[in-house]
Amino acid sequence: MYKIQYLNPISSKGTALWTGDYKTAEGEETPDAIMVRSAAMHEMEFPKSLLAVSRAGAGVNNIPLNRCADEGIVVFNTPGANANGVVELAMCGMLLGSRDVVGGIQWVQSIKDEGDVAKKVEKGKSKFAGHEIAGKTLGVIGLGAIGGPLANNAIKLGMQVYGCDPYISIDAAWHLDSRIIPVKTREEIYEKCDIISVHVPLMDSTRGMIGEEAISKMKDGVILLNFARDALVDDDALEQALKSGKIKRYVTDFPNDRTANMEGVVAIPHLGASTEEAEDNCARMAVRQVMNYLENGNIVNSVNFPNCDMGKCTKAARLLILHKNIPNSLGQFTSAVAKENVNISDMLTRSTGEYACTMLDLDSAVPQSVVDNIQAVDGVLRVRVIM
Repeated sequence: MYKIQYLNPISSKGTALWTGDYKTAEGEETPDAIMVRSAAMHEMEFPKSLLAVSRAGAGVNNIPLNRCADEGIVVFNTPGANANGVVELAMCGMLLGSRDVVGGIQWVQSIKDEGDVAKKVEKGKSKFAGHEIAGKTLGVIGLGAIGGPLANNAIKLGMQVYGCDPYISIDAAWHLDSRIIPVKTREEIYEKCDIISVHVPLMDSTRGMIGEEAISKMKDGVILLNFARDALVDDDALEQALKSGKIKRYVTDFPNDRTANMEGVVAIPHLGASTEEAEDNCARMAVRQVMNYLENGNIVNSVNFPNCDMGKCTKAARLLILHKNIPNSLGQFTSAVAKENVNISDMLTRSTGEYACTMLDLDSAVPQSVVDNIQAVDGVLRVRVIM
């Protein structure tokens, strides 16, 4: 029986997928897996029983990824499950950036009790005039699960679209509208586009990527959309650009203390994935990934270990070894198995950066000595026997 702990409410559309082999961890029970959305986990101490953490969403800044990896805990997220919700909000953001709808709504609320509202609206509406997005140029930085569909939708709305993504996957590229103009550098996006939308992950290399230098290359009066992460944009440079008019409007789904108080910012309270459909999709994916891992050892959509998938376990046993990416590890694993005259029928090993995983399908049961010997190999973090 597998025990599952919830740190946040998870959609019933996902939890309904658990079979009779799963139950909710209660009281002092030690969970096999944790399901989480936004709960902070950095200060948590993890029990030895914990095998997996599944984030029902894309962002994982609330989870200590390296510490989990060092303790042999696989962390999953659900990329793409909430993509459509974010795409739709980004489309809305383009309109909010192009026309002062927010300012107009706030103004109507301010005069609603003064009488003659209809007459005042007709007289004062010109203050909130904007422009249409048809015929304008959109630049999309990052053409993955969100940036790609956004670019495709913008083409349908009559926009000219430039896209930049040096790391685009083959699958994502196949789904792009042929009318999207590919460019090799972000600088081309900055120079050519009326509206710029950023869709890249937050890493050391992308933190503050929209800074003073990048903004200086943009058109005057550009509209900047950020539905990825707030730290991609340098707040000091943004504030100066808004004051000078270099950036006409900044639309973000990640407001902070600075941007929420800047003139010209449309601050949305992180609503990208806040739809019933997105929460249901994320929950379903999160549950399925945990079940696949616990029952078969397969790692799909992990953010701290490489993907490693050998399908359903159909042999007498499967060994899953989570380890550091150290030379000759595989040879030591197979030697430990061969020493006990156990035949390996299939194997798979994958690595990414510091961490790796190895799967061995065996034709007979695994003696405890094999597990002990592999666990003693330098850099091994966790060994699981799946039957």
